[in-house]
Amino acid sequence: MVHISILVPYTAVPAAIVDPRYMFTAVNGFLVNAGKEPLFHVQLVGLAREVSLNDGLFTIRPDVLVKDVKKTDLVIVPAISGDVDAALDVNEELLPWIVDQYHGGAEVASLCIGAFLLAATGLMDGKACSTHWLYADLFREMFPEVQLVDDKIITEQNRLYSSGGANSYWNLLLYLVEKHTDREMAILASKYFVIETMRNSQSPFIIFKSQKTHKDETIRKAQEYIEQHYMDRISVEQLADMLATGRRSLERRFKAATTNTVAEYIQRVKMEAAKKSFETRRDNINEVMYSVGYTDPKAFRSIFRKVTGLSPVEYRNKYRRSA
Repeated sequence: MVHISILVPYTAVPAAIVDPRYMFTAVNGFLVNAGKEPLFHVQLVGLAREVSLNDGLFTIRPDVLVKDVKKTDLVIVPAISGDVDAALDVNEELLPWIVDQYHGGAEVASLCIGAFLLAATGLMDGKACSTHWLYADLFREMFPEVQLVDDKIITEQNRLYSSGGANSYWNLLLYLVEKHTDREMAILASKYFVIETMRNSQSPFIIFKSQKTHKDETIRKAQEYIEQHYMDRISVEQLADMLATGRRSLERRFKAATTNTVAEYIQRVKMEAAKKSFETRRDNINEVMYSVGYTDPKAFRSIFRKVTGLSPVEYRNKYRRSA
């Protein structure tokens, strides 16, 4: 029997507690229907007998308190909501328990921005981690020792797991089901919950946000210039001359402030403009390519796929049809 502890943190997202419980209890039912013994013992584990969430809209009653769980096999850390710093503060008592369970042999899996709670334990230092793409900059700022891979749906390293944004945690749950049962059971679960099993990247869903939370005014001016003139050919030398700074200094400061090189930032801004064109206009591929300053179709397709995980045609068909 695999003992699963689904944490019930204060400020948790209710669905990120209910859905894992539903997944593993449903798989137990699949096993019983197949003439097998149920595999998972699932408990909701909290700091209090009742946890009020979403300003009192939901109340969850954990099955057991954290202090009473001496050993478990798998810890699920659900997504949290609201102010991240406040959420970490109010759930501080969970951190040493998670660490103790991990050192006792348990696996630990964070869902979406539950990664902040997992990273706060220190267990992720030096390891790869995913979270919701919208919180990537904040995560890097708060946990510089963690290797954030914000395009990934799932990461796994040394019994530590994380998932990307929002509903991508279903893919991680499915991954854990397959690990503890078999491929056949995972496929059955994927069909029951209608989960797209081939997803391995959240890149198509990422909206590139200007990384301006830093305090370097010179770099902010460079960013603003790039965003206003993305359709032009922009060089590092041009930016350095305009800002009266050396090229090497500009590149170093730009990377430190935004986590991107100048060339990467220019590419991301151009690709974001291209994505918006595909989503809202009926221009063909070449028209969009020229509008964001590219003349080489092969280079444009290659960079677009690198950024979004899809070809320009695939992206246009996916989101124009949705619109």
